[in-house]
Amino acid sequence: MVPEARDRRGPAAALADFVDRVARYRPARLALATYTLVALFFTLLLTLPVASADNQPTALHDAMFVAVSAVTVTGLVTVNTAEHWSYFGQAVILAAIQVGGLGIVTLAALLAKAVTRQLGVRNKLLAQQSLGVDSVRLGEVGSLLRTVIMTSLTLELVLVLFLVPRFIVVDGSWARGLWHGIFYAVSAFNNAGFVSHPDGLAGFSTDLWILIPIMVGVFVGSLGFPVYIVVRAAKRDFRKWNLHTRLTLSVSLLLFAAGSVLWGAMEWSNQDTIAGMDPGGKVLNSLFASVMMRSGGFNLVDTSASNSVTLLATDALMFAGGGSVSTGGGIKVTTLAILFLAIIAEARGNRHVTAFGRTIPEGSLRVAISVTFLGATLVLVGTGILMAITDEPMDRILFEVISGFATCGLSVGLSEELPPAGKYVLTALMLAGRVGPISFAAALALQQRDQLYRFPDERPIIG
Repeated sequence: MVPEARDRRGPAAALADFVDRVARYRPARLALATYTLVALFFTLLLTLPVASADNQPTALHDAMFVAVSAVTVTGLVTVNTAEHWSYFGQAVILAAIQVGGLGIVTLAALLAKAVTRQLGVRNKLLAQQSLGVDSVRLGEVGSLLRTVIMTSLTLELVLVLFLVPRFIVVDGSWARGLWHGIFYAVSAFNNAGFVSHPDGLAGFSTDLWILIPIMVGVFVGSLGFPVYIVVRAAKRDFRKWNLHTRLTLSVSLLLFAAGSVLWGAMEWSNQDTIAGMDPGGKVLNSLFASVMMRSGGFNLVDTSASNSVTLLATDALMFAGGGSVSTGGGIKVTTLAILFLAIIAEARGNRHVTAFGRTIPEGSLRVAISVTFLGATLVLVGTGILMAITDEPMDRILFEVISGFATCGLSVGLSEELPPAGKYVLTALMLAGRVGPISFAAALALQQRDQLYRFPDERPIIG
């Protein structure tokens, strides 16, 4: 195309071309840059005086922390959401949660479509990769993005229909009930963990009409859009489920059951958490805690009052996280499944890793190992930095760091107590956890290249 013709297309087309070039050569950097820019935008909004309840500007480190926490759908906060922020500030947080839940890459592809009237080939491929649906034909990715948007809004609307009537009864006000119902519906489905009551959900620890919809919303939101699409297309024919769907659902249910039993058993006699409840209340709190430990971030009891063993188990479940291409975080349940299956295959002397009658490629195992190693490295580095700048014990720091990296949102209260430097460290960890360990590392790499040669094999001694 001649320069004159290119100039006549206008700035919108030039911007689309620039995004297309970046997506082609540095897709990981594009994802990181997009998340960062959106987080900065919401940071700016939260620093405005109108965003705070006292009509005073919020400190930059607090505004940025909360903005990144919302965009990455984490849920960690440095100020009380209901008390510090005005309704405008809470609306900004809610918008950031929705944007982060849908995925910045998805929204960027839709924006490119609105500007150019047609998704380019590279933008389609980028959106397809971000959704994790490799089987969709190139021409269908545009409609797939619409499906993602409509699915999210539909599921959130269902939660709203369940929550709003109950909150109207509890709050005694149509306006407050409507606001709380919408806020918790969006926060739950997007696994954000933000609350619009000063005491969070502690006042509803036995209210089934509120807790069950939130539990279901968090669990469904943690499964991921590839699972929704496959289950919807299969129409109750389980044989048509692909390997990803089977692994995600089976491991998610297994972790939910194991987490419920472990949390309930370890906290059953804890006077600071659930010891004073009746058996039904204890079971309900155990089920709720199990769902939230992997990605939801809501809590009914003071997390810092939990037993040390409970906190350690929570660390493990938070690190595991939710499903791929979901609003959950962590290293993902499929990553955990592949590593476990690889150990089983090695113990049995099997050459290949298999599951549900399918062989898992070696490349998937390498990716799983890389994701786990990079995630553990980020947690280790983050923990070390916070230990160097604070006097807090390691168990509190480790819990908060894993919660930030895994975008879970459960807290032992450390985020509020950290100095500004510590808050910036957690902010970076939340951003890294949302973009993903591999994408984050690739975004910071100087270049991407293919290795066109292969060295001779030689086995080192292992173990």
